[in-house]
Formats: sequence, structure tokens, C-alpha cells
Amino acid sequence: IESDKYTDCLKLLEIYAKQAASAINNAQMHSLINLKNDELVETYAELKKRYMDTIETLRLAVDAKDYYTRGHSDRVAYYASRIGQAMGLPEADIERLKIGGIFHDIGKIGTNDDILLKNSRLDDNEYNEIKKHPLKGANILSAMSMFKDIVPLVEYHQERIDGRGYPHGLKGEEIPLLARIISVSDAFDAMTSDRVYRTKMGLSQAIEQLEKGKSTQFDENVVDAFL
Repeated sequence: IESDKYTDCLKLLEIYAKQAASAINNAQMHSLINLKNDELVETYAELKKRYMDTIETLRLAVDAKDYYTRGHSDRVAYYASRIGQAMGLPEADIERLKIGGIFHDIGKIGTNDDILLKNSRLDDNEYNEIKKHPLKGANILSAMSMFKDIVPLVEYHQERIDGRGYPHGLKGEEIPLLARIISVSDAFDAMTSDRVYRTKMGLSQAIEQLEKGKSTQFDENVVDAFL
């Protein structure tokens, strides 16, 4: 009888020991998970900060290149994000439009100041040099993996619906939607801003030009959403 009681006690202790071990293990795992989560949150916050710092540095570099286009990239980013909202695009696309707007002209960093700041009509060679800026911008951003989703917006924002744009002569839906949105935003701000070679258009005249450009230069749905 005493032997049976001893055996039963051992069995109970074994059960309690297993339960206690399991509880301790769970507690340790929970602590480790919380620790890892905290580390991940801190790491993500640091990466986000570096990402935004990089954007700001490059934005300032673009603005510093040309006094007359200072603030242009910020306005294009604003218009593009508002168009995206009007078209009901997801938040991830809205964010891409903001960054794409800021970076759409970054390729002009590699363009000679004599061309960018010329106060008269560009000759054919000079215009061909300007037309390289989307590819230059795409190449700059391609060097940083964090901007891989932004590259198409920069590379294709000068394409036209009718296929007469550059650098690739894409047309219609061959051009990514977000690039078509940047195109309208860019054109509107360019028309309504003073440049070294001309004064700005009035609002009604700029709207008229957007209307005229539907289905030739611009995506009709994007223009309608913007207006």
C-alpha cells in the first residue's frame, strides 16, 4: 500500500513538473518574442528614418539644381497623391505617388546647367539631352533597392498616351497608371509656374491645355480625376 502511494506521488510530481516546465518555457518564449518584437520595432523605425532622410536629401539636391523649379517636385507629389485619392487607389500607391512626385526630375541632376537655365528656346541637341533625364533618374534610383517601386514612375512620366513621348515611346496602358498620374501632375505644375524661359499660365488656360491633351498626351481618366 505504501509503495502504491509512493508511486502515485511520483506520478503526480511528474505531471506537476511537466506542467511547470511547460509554463516556464512558455514564459521564456513570450519574453523572447516580446524582446524580438521590440528590437524589430526599433529597427523598422530606424530604417524608416533613414529612408525619409534619404528622400529629403535627394529632394533638396533636385531643388538646388534650378531656382525656377524649386518646390516643383513637392507640388507634383501633392497633386499626384490627391489624384490617387480621387481615383480610390490604395494607400501604398498614394505613398508611391508622393515619393515618385518628389523624385520624378531627379535625373536632371546629371543635366548641364547651361541647358537647364537657358532663357531661350533649346536647340535639338539640347532638347535631346533634356529628354535623357527620365532614364538618368531611373538609373540613380535603381542603385538603391528601397526605391525599386519608384523607378517606373520616374522612367515613364514623360511618356504620352499617343506614343509620342519619351524615352521609350510607350502608349496607352503600356504606361503604368502611377506614371500617367505623375505626367498630369507634372504638366499642370509646369504650366502654372514661372520658368526662366516663360511666365506661368493662368489657371483657366492650364485647365484648357489639360482638356486638349486628353487621350493624346494625357490619360483622360486621370485628367478628369484631377480636374
